[in-house]
Amino acid sequence: MALIYDPEARAELIKAAAYYEACRAGLGKTFLSAVEGSIDRLCRAPLRWRKIGGRFRRCLVRRFPYGIIYTVEGKDIFIAAIMHLKRKPGYWRERFRRPD
Repeated sequence: MALIYDPEARAELIKAAAYYEACRAGLGKTFLSAVEGSIDRLCRAPLRWRKIGGRFRRCLVRRFPYGIIYTVEGKDIFIAAIMHLKRKPGYWRERFRRPD
């Protein structure tokens, strides 16, 4: 399975990690590890996680108030957002897989 990030999702990940790192040294790295762990879990069982709208699903990130919003497209997993769970719900809904 290929993992494809929406460019905005990748930017969200970098911004959140920078925020946590600014809060406490090493916390940004801990956040990135938690996101990686969640992505590993969703790659092993992509249909396990709850549907939250149409074709999208959400996998929660342990220890942090974030969710990974994704969809399965054939043999690919498209990550649409790395979303803070308390901010602007649904902002990512217009994202779709962009042509390669």
